[in-house]
Order: sequence, then C-alpha cells, then structure tokens
Amino acid sequence: MTEVYFVNHTHWDREWYFTTTDALVLSDQVFTEALDELETHPEANFTFDGQTSIIDDYIDIHPEARNRIKRLVQSKQLFIGPWYTQTDGIIPDAESMIRNLVIGIQEANQQYGEAMMVGYLPDTFGFTAQLPTILRQVGIDNFVFWRGTNYDHQLKSLYFNWRGLSNKTVIAANFPFGYFTGQITPESKRNLKEFVEQRYDPAVKFAVEHKDNQMILMPSGIDQMNIIHNEVQTIKDLNQISKYHTTISSYPEFINELRNNIKELPSYQGELRLPTYARVHRSIGSLRHRIKQENYELEQKILKRVEPLAVIGRKVGVKIGSGLIINLWKKLLECQPHDTLGGSITDNVYEDILARFKAANEMADGIENMIKKKIADFLKLKANEIIVFNTDAKEFSGRKQLKIISNSKKFSIDQMSEIKIEKERFYPAREHIMTMTARGKEFLSENAYYELIVSAKMVLPALGYKVFTIQPSKKELQISKKSNSSSQGTISVEGLKISFDKGKINITCNGKEIVNAITLVNCANDGDTYDFSPLPQDQETVLPFDKVIVTENTMKIVGSASLPFSLADYSSDNPHYQAMNYELELSFNSNKTIKGILTIDNTVESHRLRLRLQSGLKNCETIARIQLGYLKQQNELIPADWEKHYDEKPVNLYNFDKSVSLSNSEGHLTFLGKGQKEYQTENNDLLITLMSTTGQLGKPNLAWRPGRASGDTTNQGHPMIPTPLAQELGINKFKFDLEWSDEPFSETKNNELVNKSLDVSISYQKQQLNVFINRLDNKIWETEEKKTIPLSLSILSLNADLDVAAIYPSYTSEDSMIIRLQNLSKQNVNLPFNLINDQNVTVVNALEDKVTLVSIDPYDAISLKIKYLKNGG
Repeated sequence: MTEVYFVNHTHWDREWYFTTTDALVLSDQVFTEALDELETHPEANFTFDGQTSIIDDYIDIHPEARNRIKRLVQSKQLFIGPWYTQTDGIIPDAESMIRNLVIGIQEANQQYGEAMMVGYLPDTFGFTAQLPTILRQVGIDNFVFWRGTNYDHQLKSLYFNWRGLSNKTVIAANFPFGYFTGQITPESKRNLKEFVEQRYDPAVKFAVEHKDNQMILMPSGIDQMNIIHNEVQTIKDLNQISKYHTTISSYPEFINELRNNIKELPSYQGELRLPTYARVHRSIGSLRHRIKQENYELEQKILKRVEPLAVIGRKVGVKIGSGLIINLWKKLLECQPHDTLGGSITDNVYEDILARFKAANEMADGIENMIKKKIADFLKLKANEIIVFNTDAKEFSGRKQLKIISNSKKFSIDQMSEIKIEKERFYPAREHIMTMTARGKEFLSENAYYELIVSAKMVLPALGYKVFTIQPSKKELQISKKSNSSSQGTISVEGLKISFDKGKINITCNGKEIVNAITLVNCANDGDTYDFSPLPQDQETVLPFDKVIVTENTMKIVGSASLPFSLADYSSDNPHYQAMNYELELSFNSNKTIKGILTIDNTVESHRLRLRLQSGLKNCETIARIQLGYLKQQNELIPADWEKHYDEKPVNLYNFDKSVSLSNSEGHLTFLGKGQKEYQTENNDLLITLMSTTGQLGKPNLAWRPGRASGDTTNQGHPMIPTPLAQELGINKFKFDLEWSDEPFSETKNNELVNKSLDVSISYQKQQLNVFINRLDNKIWETEEKKTIPLSLSILSLNADLDVAAIYPSYTSEDSMIIRLQNLSKQNVNLPFNLINDQNVTVVNALEDKVTLVSIDPYDAISLKIKYLKNGG
C-alpha cells in the first residue's frame, strides 16, 4: 500500500527580489503564527527551512520566543537547521560548506535544543558531486532536495544512495516537482477535490511509477508561506478524496523510514545538474561576477590569513575569541545562498550584499591588524624590524612580499636575498605636525618617506613567524622600469616564453610554440540574472590587442574594441557603438606558471566576455577541480528536440573550483582561477567566462530557456524588474594563473600549483611614520602586561605530502586548534605515526566529536584537534 509522508514547511530565501529586512518583517507574522499553531495543535509539526540564521533573526525581534522554540524542538514539532544559511550547492569552497553546517548545527544545538540532521536544500540550483562527502564531515548521512535529476539518464528512482567521489554515501530523497508539490493554500482547501485530482495525486502517481516506490515524500509549503491551519483535519479531508493514504510526517521521520524499510536503493555518483524537471540555471556561474569574486577573496582571506593568524596569536597570548571569527563566518555565509551567490537578485539586494562583504572584510582586516600589532608589541619591535608570518603548517622557502615604510630606499634586510621594489608611493615632508606626549601637545616637522611593496627570498618556520632586521645600505633598491609601448615584445624564463607579435599572444613551452594562445572573445547576452542567452544571428568575436609595454619580466598588452552599446544596438539599423578598453598584464610566478591580471573598463551593456586559451593539444580530456576532489567532464550530445525533454537547454557549460585543465599524454593546460567559476571546452580550447552582463532580473522566452521568466517577473501581478547594476559598468579586474606543460596532468602536482596560487604574504612593521598603513594601529594601545615571546616561532610542522584545508582555533576548547587535512587524490593517505600517537592530538569530525581514523580516504578530508603545548599562551 502506498503511504504518502506529508511534510509542512516554509521555504525562506533570506533575500531575492526582496531584502533581508523585508524577510525579517515577514517572519514576524509567519514564524509567530507557526509557533501559535504548533502550541495549539501538538499533533502538528513544521520545518523552518533547514537554516538557523532565520531563527536567529527572529529571536532578535522576539527574544521571549526562545523558550517556546526550545520546547517545540524538544517535542519534535519544530525542525530547524542543519545549515546556518542554505548554501549554494556549486560555487562555495568546500570549507565554506563545512563551516555552514558546523555553525548551523552548533547554533541550533546550543540555542534551540537540537539541529535537524537532514541535508536539506529544497531550492538550490544543482549540486556538486562532493556534497555527500561534505555532509558526512558532520555526521549527516542523508540529503533531501529538488533540482538536478534525470530519471532516464542518471537513475530510475526518486530515492537512492548518492556516493561522493570519496565513496562516502548519503541516502538521497528527491521531490522532482519541487518543495511546493503538496502546497495547500486556503484556496486549495476550498477546492480540495480539484487540488487532489489535478495536482496532488498525479504527483504521487509519478513518484510511485519510478522504481515502484510505495513510500512517497510530499513537501507542502512555498516561499514565506504560513503553516497549515488545523493540519490534522486538512489531511483527514484529503484522505477522503485521494487514491493514496497520507500521514503527517517530517523529513527526519521519512529518512528513517527509508533507512529501515528499503533494503537496497540504487546508487549514483556524480553531479546533480540536469534541468529535466526544473531549471538549474547552468550559466549562472558568471552572472554578477563581482559577487563571486568578493566571495572567493573573503573565503581565502579567512582561511589563509585570519584563522591561522588567530592560532599563532593564541599561542603567544593574543586572545581573539572564536565568537568573533564565527561572527565573521556568518557574514560570509549570509552571502552564499543560491540566489545571493548566483546573483539572481534585484539591485537593492545586490547593494546589501556588497555592504555585507565590506563589513566582513573590515572585520577580517581588523582581526589581522589586532593580532599582528599585539605580537609586535609583545616583541617590542623597533621601526627597523619587520615580522613575517607563515600561515602554512610547512616551512616556507621562497619569495614573499613585504610592506615597508622607510625614509630611504637605501636598505637591505638580514637573511633575505634578491630584494626588489615592486611598487612605491612617496609621501612628502610636512611641517607643524601635532603629537601628544607626556608633556601635552607638541608640534614637529615630519620627514618625507616611502611606502614600499618589496619582494624578497627568505626562509620562514612552519605555522609561525620570524623577525628580520632592516639595515642601512649604500645601494638604493630600484623599481623595474617600463619600456615604451610597441607592437611586439617578449618575456621569458627557463623553458617558457611569452611573445606578442602582430596582435597575437604566443606561448612557447620547451620549444613548442602555440600561436594566438590567449584571446579575449565577446558576444551579446540576451539573458537575465539567472542565465546567459545567445542573441539570434550574433557570433562570438575576438577582441583585438594593439600594443605591448615590457618591463623586467612583465608585459602589459593593451587593446580597445568598438562594441554595440546596448542589446538593441546589435540588431538596430542605426546602432550606437562604444569603445571598450582593456589591459592584460602577464608575468611569471616563481614556479614558472604565468600570472595574469586582466583589467576591463566596461562601457557597454548586455554582453558576455570570455578568455579563450589554446591548449596546443589534441584529443584532450577535461579535469575540473571541485570541492575536495577532481571531476572529469565531457561535452554531451544535446538532442535537437531538447525542449521536449528539458526545462532549459542542458548546455555544456560547467563549473570548477580553483582550477580546470585540458590534458593528454603529451601535456596539459591549466587555468587557476581567483573567483572565476564557469568554463566550456571547444575544439581542445578552454573558454573561461569572465563576465556576463544583463539589465533584467528575469526574462521570458530565452533561446536556451523557453517559456516563463525566472524570477517570477511574468507571474500574474509581477512587473519586469530592471537591474542596471548587473551591467557591471566601469572597471572590472580578473586575476588568474596559467600553466602550459609538456607533462600529462597530475592531481598531486596540480594540488601543489593550487596551493602556490593561494599563498599569501603577511608582514608587519611597527613604525610611526604612518599609523594608518594598518587601519586600526592608531586605536590598538599597548597593554601593560609583560610578555616574553621568541623572535622566531613555529607551532607545528607537517609532512610535505599532507594538504591542509584549514587551520583555526577550536570552537569547543580554548586550549586547542583544528587542522583539517584534505586528500585530493585517488590514493589513500596515511596519517603520520607521530601525529596519531601524540597524546595532544585527537582525530575528530568537523563537529569536533572524536572518531577513529588513521588515514584520509581518496577525495576526502579529516580533522585533527591539537592542544597547544603547555608553554603556549
């Protein structure tokens, strides 16, 4: 007998075409009504959308409701968590997804009694193949979702075992027609027979027919929808009409029923991104690119700078609380739901997102400033000393950048070599400058000085710091001088040459030349903030480069193109054209990869700009790095009648995390992105989408997405919503690294490349020439507490073959830190004997619960909880 498990819920986008403030106002009514209804009807239950942040917001305006929520959670009537915010399933870093779960679960457990341990993402636009691996990091073994499946090509059942690349599995439950399939509105109650016969029962029938399912999950709710009043009576009335029996349930109960009653579920491994029963917006990875870039930069700032610095700071007595760092993560996570990070939002919401990024960056920079200044105070650093930090758990030997404030450019630095000035800024002398002394106000003359960005070779201890001394020198450090602009130029290092000649950028790798290896291509975009869409009759065109300016080992290649100003100008009889200028700066990294910085002064609307890279190879395979692993992708044949089978065209646009490569037995090409997320392969070339601009939230009848508009803009009563800020006019900057090699692709070597591209330079000089070089220096007072700390410190040194994903202060113990190790390879990685047998080291999961593991599975991660040694701070 078929049993339908009916789950009443509300779906709660924090923002979309409304702001988080609007959502807060709505929650005052919806959440309060839900609490009242649950207390009046103890047989009913309700799911608050699987995220704790919206409950936190509600408690801010209703602090008296906390105990009500706790009681309802305890009685299994109210379900919250496990996410802090409902994450996008494709774009964020794996560590962001893990922290989203960790913070959400801990918040729910501590503040409201218990988290719903269901991997619930009802509306996200597709899912990375590694989501099962990520969920298992916090002990969640199930997943409930909507979009991305195809029962003809992937699997035959709504319910299946989804395997990550690590072979870790979760029980997956799909509702193919959405989280609103069983939505019962007041109108549905008034016309219950019509609702059951035309909507409810057909949905159940479809679910039954796929793998002969007799247990059917039926979600009932929609965006910001109220709880169903008198749910028990409503279901009784429904059961009198329906062909199937329905019972009030919850997501945890349904998952337990699946686990206990179905002995063998089909298995699936891979992404969930097919737009068969719902749109997944396969080209959203390039819309509002500034959001993606801000997100990437803030993720890396937290992971590579703030958190390891906090660990070093704690060791020597700088007490930065975990609560402050968690608050920083929350600001980032509020920018990672699918509409927010995807960019399918109105312009006023976009401005709110940028404001959150600004606040989060100020907090991150302030934490870093506090730690560096306090350590410098403890060390009693002089103005001619500089402290350099290494936030990696391995000794560093190579080149770092330093910021130095100096009256002169005539200096050297002890234990550093090959010192070069990269950038300089001169501050002229000033008279009658006030200073506050013990005697009161005094006035003095301020000498001229330089703000210098210097690079130098050095050796640094693992996860620690070292103090270096700046010494006067007779020889003045020089800054590289530019050549005049020319129509040709060359730079080279051993085995690699970049040349510009006759408008073409050519790469020569170990004697093999690839002509026109790097080009910019552009076309019109007839899409919206959800998707790129080609304009009929338009073709992608190559943008010309004109001149090159060569310095010591850098070339700047400049160009300008005359492009149609607006979408209408592409088809107008009298089009308006606008000049768009751009500059591509190429140089070499120390590991012989190519560093690229592309600056675009975007003066035109509604277009897509891509970087086209020639591999110089034949019959390549595509290898994309994704969260905690690598995925091989290939272009799929799209049927001519795709509109009969899909909600949108299943275009061969794919996503990557940090790197994507083309490879065969003779070599490889790798693009290492810094916020870019979307790629396509074509004729052994790699195309990276840089930006895709538009002026509308949602448009109907697109070439790749026929029918209704996404974003509700063609729904009854909804107007079209212009989004001029999504045109991203003005200066846009894109950073990336490139590698051409005559060796086949190697996961291990690529991991080293990625880690090198993520390397950071962190230094601090305690000086008085300019106390605003570090924004908070002027407000961080020296404490009177006397501390003696060493001039060189290393907290922990790991084996070179261990890949560190994160280092941060423990969330549960002030005397410990967490190190998460990742294994992005096909081979098992054993933990070193000295680690697993150290009494100060405990193997834990991401929630810091003890587990018994001695190795890291392929494409997986493991967490170590390590106590600071007793002589630490």
